[in-house]
Amino acid sequence: MTQLDIDVRNEHHRLLLTVSGPINSYTFTDFQEKVYKAIAQSDTAVDMAKVTALSSAGIGVIMTAMEDAQTTGHGFAIVNPSEIVRLAIDSTGFGDQFPVVKSLKPA
Repeated sequence: MTQLDIDVRNEHHRLLLTVSGPINSYTFTDFQEKVYKAIAQSDTAVDMAKVTALSSAGIGVIMTAMEDAQTTGHGFAIVNPSEIVRLAIDSTGFGDQFPVVKSLKPA
C-alpha cells in the first residue's frame, strides 16, 4: 500500500490541500477528513497534480465536497489534476460539472 500525503496551507485567501499518492479504498478516509474539515472553514482548493490513483471513493469525496461548498457558501476547486484524475473525473459522465482550474494564481 502506498501512502497518501496531504499538505494543508493558506494560499490566495483559501485553504490549499496538496495531495500526493493514491486516493483509494485504503487512503480515502484521510482525504475525506481533511477536505471536509477545510470546506467547513473556508474556500478550498485541492491540488491533485501528484495524485497517482483516484477510486470511486475519492470521486465521492470530491462530489460531496462540491455539495458542502454550496451549502456553506464556500468555494471549491480542483487544481491542476493529473491525467489519472482527469480520466477518473471524465469517466463519471459529469466531468464538465467539476470545478477544475489550472492554477490559483490570478491571470
